[in-house]
Amino acid sequence: MNISNRRRFLAQGGSGLGAMAFSSMLAAERDPRPHHTPKAKAVIFLFMEGGPSHIDLFDPKPKLNDMHGQPMPASFGKLITAMGTGNNSLLGSPRKWKQHGQSGTWVSDWYPHIANHVDDMAIVRSCVADGLNHVGSVCQMNTGDILAGRPSMGAWINYGLGSANTNLPTFTVLIDDKDPLGNTKNWSAGFLPAVHQGTLFRQGETPILNTKPGPGVTAERQLSKMDFLSQLNRNWSANKGEDSDLDARLKSYELAYKMQAAGPEAVDLSKETDETKTLYGLDNPDTATFGRNCLLARRLVERGVRFVELYCGSGSGWDAHQNIEGNHGKWCKASDKPIAGLLTDLKRRGMLDDTLIVWGGEFGRTPFNEKGDGRDHNPWGFTMFFAGGGVKGGQTIGTTDEIGLRAIEKPSHVHDIHASILWLLGLDHKRLTFMHNGRAERPTIVGGESMVPELWGGTRKA
Repeated sequence: MNISNRRRFLAQGGSGLGAMAFSSMLAAERDPRPHHTPKAKAVIFLFMEGGPSHIDLFDPKPKLNDMHGQPMPASFGKLITAMGTGNNSLLGSPRKWKQHGQSGTWVSDWYPHIANHVDDMAIVRSCVADGLNHVGSVCQMNTGDILAGRPSMGAWINYGLGSANTNLPTFTVLIDDKDPLGNTKNWSAGFLPAVHQGTLFRQGETPILNTKPGPGVTAERQLSKMDFLSQLNRNWSANKGEDSDLDARLKSYELAYKMQAAGPEAVDLSKETDETKTLYGLDNPDTATFGRNCLLARRLVERGVRFVELYCGSGSGWDAHQNIEGNHGKWCKASDKPIAGLLTDLKRRGMLDDTLIVWGGEFGRTPFNEKGDGRDHNPWGFTMFFAGGGVKGGQTIGTTDEIGLRAIEKPSHVHDIHASILWLLGLDHKRLTFMHNGRAERPTIVGGESMVPELWGGTRKA
């Protein structure tokens, strides 16, 4: 569509839509900006859906191997797990472990490429969540609550900081071959204005759906449709107050129009060098799917997208209740080289300093076996890692007990993790509020008091 037609549509949209104008006034009153000097401008959240096993990846437990096949000692307490009571025998890890980098950080042989980046990583070994099952736990890692309905972290960031670009969504979600459990509630705006929700990108040649005109739709015909739609919207909103859903829909039309030019360019990987594509593993079918999403995430962040969430193993792929060797062997291979490629590429482009990388799942896995050769869900102590975006690398934070069941030193709840991500972006989780049903809601509900200040070299409250 030519420039004059584009200007005409945007001028009509900007001046004629009451709900959109009202929302703009609200945004101006809210004045989205950081509460303090940010260390990061953007977040890439690498979500390993299903629950990766911390005790097979980043948290070695020699004592667990020594006790392999023995009943779990009563001293570790009774617990109810997703699939039973947790009374099965202990399952050691057959992984080979090495120390890497100047920091001497331990990483297993399942992640040999990521291991080369430990000096840029802070590995939190004492994460804690509340849910036993996937749907609630994936929801909590995204929204802070095991019950659906609250805004996702990307939506809060969008609300708190506003957009850093005009032609692409501020909050995007990239999946592989399946939808995540819980689907859209994981990137919902909840009770925030609906315009802050995430935009789903899919696999294939057209990750952004419905941005290309259909066959035979000329620029003039499309503009005529837009004119008519604008008139309908003006008629509808003339005598109405604020309508969050309507406002979001109107803004989505405007953004979709802008993305017709910017979107295809952003997702076009053909201009990337062969070396870059190989770096991300696009030359190997085992790594190509997640590698493509990691490369796309870098391109989106370059273009001003603030929050990019990438699912690896959408639909609980990492859920290794049995045959953990086969399951994790597959997903570690799928994610190892692409993630290492992303870290390498961001660093050499000078982008890692202000791009926060977050890796993790909804929980970890138990030290005792399930079905003989698998592990159950473990929300009581698991691992996430962080890199870039102001993070002090080359360190491990917190510990689990000697078999990897529970966090015992510097436990970091999901709310602490969310508060820390927000802090690195310049947002105070206590001051980032939205009035809902007479209550000033915040991203961390009533938690996040401890945060994880070691991430940026700070000290935890006593």
